[in-house]
Amino acid sequence: MLTMFVMQGLTGFLAGVAAGIVMGVVSDIAARLRLFRSSLFVIDGNFLLRSLGIQSNPHAVYLAGIPVHLATSGVFGAFYTAGTSLAGLQTFSTWLTALYVLLLWLAMLFIALPMAGQGFLGGKAGRSTWLEQLVLHIAFFAVYYGMLQVIYPALPAFSQAIR
Repeated sequence: MLTMFVMQGLTGFLAGVAAGIVMGVVSDIAARLRLFRSSLFVIDGNFLLRSLGIQSNPHAVYLAGIPVHLATSGVFGAFYTAGTSLAGLQTFSTWLTALYVLLLWLAMLFIALPMAGQGFLGGKAGRSTWLEQLVLHIAFFAVYYGMLQVIYPALPAFSQAIR
């Protein structure tokens, strides 16, 4: 049971990292093309550097922001699979996964962006930040849910290989 719980957590973590890569890259490209007002990599990097009292420059912002964003995505991905497993819920339910990502989107708007200095609903970055974040979280959902479907069936073979 513990092994399966750990494997489900690992599945969620890996799916979360994959979704975080897509989410972050889409965000960064859209920001560079001026379609979005901000990049998640830049927001995360600036937040970390400011929190540590480190002077920022573009290279340092990305060097800090990319791993922070991917680690956060992985942890949130693992939290979902571990949480649903512990609660006895259907981990691979489309609706439950969508509800979880909706909650992540709301947490981003009401907690993470204000903590990162972006203001309520990310308003300092722009009036449409809430919509940009919705688009990014839809992308996260699509990749995360898809990767769960790909990774999880491979777990028994992976588990046998490491024994």
